[in-house]
Amino acid sequence: MRYVSTRGQTPPESFQDAVLTGLAPDGGLLVPETIPDVSDRLEAWRTLSFQELALEIISLFCDDIPRTDLKQLIDRAYAGFDHPDVTPLVTVGERQVLELWHGPTLAFKDVALQLLGHLFDYILSARGQSLNILGATSGDTGSAAIAGVRGHHNIHIFIMFPRGRTSHVQELQMTTVPDANVHALSIDGSFDDCQALLKSTFGDLELKQTMRLGAVNSVNWARVMAQIVYYFHAGLRHRDPVSFAVPTGNFGDIFAGWLAARMGLPVKRLILATNENDILSVFFNTGIYRRGPVHHTISPSMDIQVASNFERYLYYSCGEEPERLRTLMAEFAKSGEIRSEPGDSGVIDPLIDARAEDTESTLHMIRETWQRHHYLLDPHTAVGVAAAEAVAPGEPVICLATAHPAKFPDAVKAAIGEDLAHHPAVDALEGKPVRSVELPADLAAVKAFIETHGIR
Repeated sequence: MRYVSTRGQTPPESFQDAVLTGLAPDGGLLVPETIPDVSDRLEAWRTLSFQELALEIISLFCDDIPRTDLKQLIDRAYAGFDHPDVTPLVTVGERQVLELWHGPTLAFKDVALQLLGHLFDYILSARGQSLNILGATSGDTGSAAIAGVRGHHNIHIFIMFPRGRTSHVQELQMTTVPDANVHALSIDGSFDDCQALLKSTFGDLELKQTMRLGAVNSVNWARVMAQIVYYFHAGLRHRDPVSFAVPTGNFGDIFAGWLAARMGLPVKRLILATNENDILSVFFNTGIYRRGPVHHTISPSMDIQVASNFERYLYYSCGEEPERLRTLMAEFAKSGEIRSEPGDSGVIDPLIDARAEDTESTLHMIRETWQRHHYLLDPHTAVGVAAAEAVAPGEPVICLATAHPAKFPDAVKAAIGEDLAHHPAVDALEGKPVRSVELPADLAAVKAFIETHGIR
């Protein structure tokens, strides 16, 4: 399997090279040359464990790592999860909740980033190379990425987060890590500022080459690839096509579900749920993708206005024609807006139903779910459950639970009036020494810090 850029101006790469490259040199995102059709394998996959299923799916996209080595990497990646099913499916009233938060940082990002950390180590060790990882986070990616590579001798990681705009717990998970190869960068700006700094830094090809920069954000194909697995793992527990409700800000998580459906997983619909930062829900309802101001909410990991993975979706919507995609992205960069016409069915995408939920409905869903089912939702998961209730009342829907509620105790307390959102790993963070570096949202400042503190 080779990987090509959505913008079509980067030579095809192997899987291992794609993992290290992250963002393509032409500014595009790497995608597989072909999406495999696994329709004829579904029955055989129904009884597989998460790790066994991960091996089958990931090996389709990764043909330059021996299967025995890949199995070891997968087994090691998920050995630290605190549930034997890795991503268990639990029943909450009339809904099913796919708990994706059983990894070391209690967020769905662990599913991909624990594997990515082991892939980095495997590839770099085989090549005798080192890597400086640059990431931007709206909350969970940073801590999960740090957990995946902390202490590695051949990797330094630099995580930019918007100062004061993540939850207190999310910040502690990044800033209490003592390992010398970890650098938490507190940026004076929004997540979109951090993401723009990341893309601009990767756009400096000389710096990218001399400092051997790599990516852990979902611009890295391996992130999306790993997330495909839990859609199959949950979906194959059902005989009939099932719907998924996905809270999303950067379009990576739901794009993995879209790919799973394209690969042959029977999916009735994908319910795309956003908070007040509704650029994605507006697009799938109107065809208008328009940049707007970032609203700061109780679901901060979704406080995003420019969804980086949306370019991959546009690439396939453009018939995998890079020139058309480049035109759209140039238009968006210039005007902050692009438009898409509905298809023959009269909708933008017949697989995706999109809905935005505000803070009031999010708090209501946390409160109602606790009162009716004695089950705590974090505010991001609550956005997805609320959207499912509105879009598909009475239908079977698998709601993706993207984080443990202990990561957002203030929102949970505001909803139910009690301090119930706890987890031992989170409680243990309080009182630990913290360290981070404050930087302006300035490209030169970020570059200078990487050059000074990165591994060479």
